[in-house]
This record gives sequence, structure tokens and C-alpha cells, in this order.
Amino acid sequence: MPPVDEVVSPTSLRAWALPHPRGGKSSRGRLLVVGGARSTPGAAMLAGLAALRVGAGVLTLAVADSVAGAVAVAVPEGGVVGIPEDLHDCDGESRSRRLRLALERPLSSAKAVLVGPGLDDIDLAGDLVTAVISMVHGEVPIVLDAYALGALASLPDAARKALAGRLVITPNPREVQVLLSTTSDDDAESVGADELRAVAERYGAVVSSSNLVVSPQGRVADVPAGHPGLGTSGSGDVLAGAVTGLLARGAGLDQAACWATYLHAAAGDRLAARVGALGFLARELLDELPLVLSELQA
Repeated sequence: MPPVDEVVSPTSLRAWALPHPRGGKSSRGRLLVVGGARSTPGAAMLAGLAALRVGAGVLTLAVADSVAGAVAVAVPEGGVVGIPEDLHDCDGESRSRRLRLALERPLSSAKAVLVGPGLDDIDLAGDLVTAVISMVHGEVPIVLDAYALGALASLPDAARKALAGRLVITPNPREVQVLLSTTSDDDAESVGADELRAVAERYGAVVSSSNLVVSPQGRVADVPAGHPGLGTSGSGDVLAGAVTGLLARGAGLDQAACWATYLHAAAGDRLAARVGALGFLARELLDELPLVLSELQA
């Protein structure tokens, strides 16, 4: 792998301070997490809570209609809206209209949007990404994860151009293959800087993957923290949520990705020391995030 341009450390992060919170919760940003299918609402919940744990002010979760009530009870800190599920028999115009109606209110005030955690239908993911692009203000940053990354690879050029310059993505190695159209029968377990540079350039995105953060200009930052125990169900949702929370607070794309990637990795290191290298849960990362953040800002 070619040498990286920067190593992310506590010292470098302290010199790249996050926006200082002022005033009430609205001053720390409103964000929307779009995801949470009927069978996997927990992914959206993890992402939303991670955003709050890194200091975002107001959370709204858009999840499948059938689980919206349960999610509202489980996450009393956030508002919840339902995404229509009975869309398969609708024509394209009707699908678009119903999704836009569901998302219109939370998108109108969002300072950052995450699409993907817990979605399980690639067509719906594509429709949701398209709806968000068409409705959200042109300067609002968008984070894509999970099934939304598969949808990104299939978007028309005009939609990709609308995302370029305000997009952060958090693909795993397999999703990097999809984004580069280099899928194989073997599941990739790692990814290098060259592949991430290609993804960042193709989509005009900041990319966080495998402890590397790559800008669209090809600059590579390495986060020398974390360990294999972070490869657990829900961990990626926590990372994507942390990125979105920092964006909602006003951090830049590169800054949010570097800080969140370090926070996520360092939280895993803390759990490894206390719980064990393997076996801790993604939900346990949530409690560690504000502690690591406070240590970095002390």
C-alpha cells in the first residue's frame, strides 16, 4: 500500500478542534437517519444513538411503518417517522410521492442525513437516496451506508453529481467491490488505499473504510487504532452514525470522518481492554464514544 499522507492521532485531532457547542440542542444540529426495515430496525437505532453520543442535538429516525411505534418507545431521545412499506405495487411516481411525503418534514430542518442502516431492499434504498437528494438543501451533507451504497453504484450520473462534494460513505471491503464494479465470488476481508482512492474519486466522496479516510482529492489518513473485535454486527452502523452526528454539529466532511473513525476505533480499544478482544457488542460502543470524545477535548 502506498504511504499515507497523515496519521490521525489524539494530538492531530486536538489541533483540528470540532465546532464548539453553543446554546441549546438545536445549535448542535438536527439530523435524520433513514433506514430500519421491519426485520432490522436496530441498525437505525444504533446509528441515531451514536450521533447523539458524539454531541448532535436533535435526532429523527425514519424507519419502516410497522416498527415505528416500537422504535419510538425504544429511543425516547428521538422523533420517529414511518416509511411506507406497501410500495411494490405502486408506479414510480406514486412511490416517489409517498416517500417524499414521509420525509418532507424531517428533511426540511436536517443539518445532516444518513441513509442506509438496516435497509434490506435495494430498490427501496435507491428510491430513498433519490428522494433525499431531490429534497434536501444542496449544502446539507449526506452519509450513505449499507444498502444505500449498493444504490449509489446504480444511480444515474445526474444524481451522483448532485451528491459529489457533500458525500461521506462508510463501505466495508465487500461494498468497496460493489462501488468499483469489481465484485467476485470471494468476500474481501481488507481493502487498500488505491481502491479507496478510486472510490473517493469516482463518487466525489470522503470514504472511511478499514481504518483509512480518503478524500476525493486522494489524500489518505490512517487511524492506527482499533482491532478485529470491531468486526461485529452493528459496528458499522455506529461508525456511520458518529460521522453523521459530527456533521450535524458543523464539522467538515474530512474532519467528521477522521474524528468519527478514531472515536469508533478507540471505543473498541477501550472495550477490548475491559471486556475482551472479542465478544463485546456494538451497543456497548455507544457508551464509550462520549468518554473518548471528552478525553480528546480535555
